[in-house]
Amino acid sequence: MFYALIAILLFAAMLVYFRIADRYNIIDKPNERSSHTTVTIRGGGIVFYLGVLAWFIWSGAAYPYFFAGLTLITLISFLDDILTLSNRIRISIHLLSVVLLFLEVQLFDHAWWVVPIALVLVIGTINAYNFMDGINGITAMYSFAVLLLLWLANREVGFVDDRLLYCTAVANGVFAFFNFRKRAKCFAGDVGSVSMCFILLFATLSLILATGNVIYILFFAVYGVDSVMTIILRLLRRENIFKAHRTHLYQYLANEARGNRLVIAVCYGVFQVVIGVLALVASPHPARTQIGVAICVLVLLTMLYIGIRRYVLIGQLKTP
Repeated sequence: MFYALIAILLFAAMLVYFRIADRYNIIDKPNERSSHTTVTIRGGGIVFYLGVLAWFIWSGAAYPYFFAGLTLITLISFLDDILTLSNRIRISIHLLSVVLLFLEVQLFDHAWWVVPIALVLVIGTINAYNFMDGINGITAMYSFAVLLLLWLANREVGFVDDRLLYCTAVANGVFAFFNFRKRAKCFAGDVGSVSMCFILLFATLSLILATGNVIYILFFAVYGVDSVMTIILRLLRRENIFKAHRTHLYQYLANEARGNRLVIAVCYGVFQVVIGVLALVASPHPARTQIGVAICVLVLLTMLYIGIRRYVLIGQLKTP
């Protein structure tokens, strides 16, 4: 019953935000990276933060460092959506937010070399999650996939407050109502993709540290392979990897192959669930087995990426 109330409040908050966005021109105009052709409200992903805010109040201020980090990274991302801040300011706040996240999961209690590795992986994952938010529904569907995997793991391990996962899922459902459409009412914006990734990374890091199993990084495998392979191919073509582009695999499928964007979004989520379930099945086994499974999954995903991309590009060459 309480989750239904949260859903109603979040729906109301979204409607209020749409009015504010209309008045203050918080919109997303099509550019060279875009897969949309019409002006659309930006920043609808603010609802993710509001969902966690509801949980934070309900929980009696649990995980305060995490919530502080989430607040900072949400605020700077929202301001960046509106004002386009300098990279120095944005990166500084991102680093501070991640440090607060590490304090919450007590990562600094581990060996010194763990922190820089985790920092690179977390910052890289946040940026990848943001870059992958390029077609209607993909952030919502992929986030549902990771949340489902975390929920399944939490039933066995109990590494995080279940209510956080539920409230985040409710917020994601509200966002999906407005975004999972042929013509979306709103986009997540940086505030949405970055804040959602921060939430998912907190839960995933908590799971990894609670179990000692790094195989759970496969919960982000589909996005990870698409992002890393796209960067590698752009570097081989001597392109500026920081410049806006439309060369992720999902973008080729949506634009060059003219695939149904909503179907593509669902497929990304389904693939991630399948891979995540493999990780869950492998997690009780020895580290050697887990490493073997992870390598096999990543190699197969890479081959699938190359094969599909090649098929799409060859199809483009044959099109008159």
